[in-house]
Amino acid sequence: MLDDLADFTAPDARRPPVPVPVDWAAVEEWLGTRLPADYKRLADRHGPLDFGQYLWIHVPCADERFDYGTWLARTHRDARISLRDLPREERFAVHPEPGGLLAWGCSRGTDDLFWDTSVSDDPDAWTVVVRHTDGVPGSGLLPWHRYDLTLTAYLRHTVRDTWELPSPPGPLPGPLPGTVARTAFLPGAGPWTPPAPVEPRLTAADRVRALETGTGLDALRLLTPPPARPHLGDGTWDQLAERLGVRLPGEYTQVMEAYGCGTWSGWLRFPAPLRTRAPRFTAYVDEVLEAYESLRGGYAELYPLATFPAQGGFLPFADSIDGDHLGWLTEGEDPDAWPLVFWPRHADQGPPLERGLIDTLLAWQRGRLGGPGLCRPDEEDDPVEFARFDPWDDDALDGAPDGG
Repeated sequence: MLDDLADFTAPDARRPPVPVPVDWAAVEEWLGTRLPADYKRLADRHGPLDFGQYLWIHVPCADERFDYGTWLARTHRDARISLRDLPREERFAVHPEPGGLLAWGCSRGTDDLFWDTSVSDDPDAWTVVVRHTDGVPGSGLLPWHRYDLTLTAYLRHTVRDTWELPSPPGPLPGPLPGTVARTAFLPGAGPWTPPAPVEPRLTAADRVRALETGTGLDALRLLTPPPARPHLGDGTWDQLAERLGVRLPGEYTQVMEAYGCGTWSGWLRFPAPLRTRAPRFTAYVDEVLEAYESLRGGYAELYPLATFPAQGGFLPFADSIDGDHLGWLTEGEDPDAWPLVFWPRHADQGPPLERGLIDTLLAWQRGRLGGPGLCRPDEEDDPVEFARFDPWDDDALDGAPDGG
């Protein structure tokens, strides 16, 4: 029986593995399950690991860019969503469901690696399941592939000699080099502390108001708490109106004065409108409109909007992490009557939205606003947890390019 990675690997001389202390009792209590002994031994001896220059083995650790609990929750959420593409009888459960898949790593090819905890009550008998995002014709790989191998046996399999039969199939690049290195993006990772249980943010009555009965900015504030000190920039609304040549709608100024610049639900980004040094709001507008006009020049049927300052032209004010944009159609003399429009990056242009900005944000945060390109909470997400706002400040903005 294979006992340790040292049986078939060697440390990378440039980035040798470095262990991170792990409180296994606390981690296993938080997970609600024991973990395989070979995984705990690997973590205790090596820490977060770049295996074979292709696999990242994540262990309980944290730094400014990585949190083990956050990574686990995100990976399990993505797995639940992806598994719905399979016939019901072929789907795996996902942790914390009993017998659910439990993630332990990922690959440079965006594969996700799990244990199948349903195979045994003994964690040391758990076998590996890999979500392969890309297939190789003739490889025999399935999108969700079961390997009758434990963690250490699977890792040994990935570095198999070329004469060994690839059965079951190995990782997509073929046999990996037998190297282990400290994960490059976690050079200073330290111990991870499981989060303490938290009380629900909203009472039952407030939850009903936030998700069902409340209206307007008060309901939006209840559902998505604004920051204590919103950041808009160091200028004034009058200065911005002079630079743009038009006043912006009152609902927009209400939202920005309540929340400032930042990201809604980790997806929709509102730049600082009153910032007077780079990155400036007007530079963002110019950059988006220039890109739109360039695309419209070659594909007018796909980009039907006129652009500001033309009458009724598209005037953007927010974008998504996927490259979509939210803005107004500047129709008429009254900015408060301008309809909202969403320009999706990966879908056809749709009609103007039916609601104003506050009601649109409220419906979206409640999970009731759909449409091509719009990010929505998953059916198993708690909408109250989905509905968050992460504010930016000058420190976050100073490193961004003008117009970003």
